[in-house]
Amino acid sequence: MSKNDDVIQAAIEALPQAYAPYSRFQVGAAILDEQGQIHKGVNVENAAYPQGSCAEAGAIAAMIMAKGQKIKTIAVAGRGDVLCTPCGGCRQRIREFATSETEILVCDETGLRKSYHIDDLLPDSFGPDNLS
Repeated sequence: MSKNDDVIQAAIEALPQAYAPYSRFQVGAAILDEQGQIHKGVNVENAAYPQGSCAEAGAIAAMIMAKGQKIKTIAVAGRGDVLCTPCGGCRQRIREFATSETEILVCDETGLRKSYHIDDLLPDSFGPDNLS
């Protein structure tokens, strides 16, 4: 099994753990960092809707807590016929820790549906390199 397969599987495994009692739209995410570690996250909703957090944000927080600094690959898993791509805010969050080679793998419960790079989802973006 490849590292991408491991990240996809981790995102799919996270999916049912999401706390989404309001939208009923569960999302799981998993990140492969530069150290080869995998970090999972899920969306967590709140009664003060929309004060929840996205799965990608949870996975990024887990990566930072484990001392990871770069996203090599991130997989995002959702259900349904429409692709569950990262929202605009999460695209910017991913950008903070991404390189031009960072893969964004969009999945459903059965596996990979489409692959992107950050420049595909957030072209001409503003990031840390703009401030150096």
